[in-house]
Amino acid sequence: MSRLAKRPIALPAKTELTFKANELRVMGPKGTLTKMGNRLIGIELVPEGVQVSTKSESLEARALVGTYASHVRNMLEGVTKGFSKKLLIEGVGYKWEVQGKALNLALGFSHPVKMDIPEGLIVKAEKNTLTIEGFNKELVGQFAANVRALKKPEPYKGKGIRYEGEVIRRKQGKKAA
Repeated sequence: MSRLAKRPIALPAKTELTFKANELRVMGPKGTLTKMGNRLIGIELVPEGVQVSTKSESLEARALVGTYASHVRNMLEGVTKGFSKKLLIEGVGYKWEVQGKALNLALGFSHPVKMDIPEGLIVKAEKNTLTIEGFNKELVGQFAANVRALKKPEPYKGKGIRYEGEVIRRKQGKKAA
């Protein structure tokens, strides 16, 4: 069993957690998140906070208990603080701009690329920085990964879209004879 799941998870102020009919619902100042539970995992409120436990001692239940404990932690953090990812763009002529609920990108292709921004995300585009904010960690991470996948950074010149703090291993180009 996961060591993280053995300890109760503290319930922050102004948050409410309910677990009924295999559905976990977390409500807080930033919004409401729901997640379907698993028949092998039990979630209950204790005086210290939220306790995630297994309903059986099967191998699958022991593997899932740590995952569900992390999901509960992420949901609680999301509805209180929120999550954000920053992407950087590098390259001549590469740019992005937010127009309403769409992200328009110029990535050196013969056509502009347009992506719809999912509901619940706030996207801000500066000169070469894109900030994605939201209270659902999965949604923030998946949208950031989808944007990055449009033009991954290449190893020779470092052009493309990368996460802030990501290090690109550079390769040496052709040598002159």
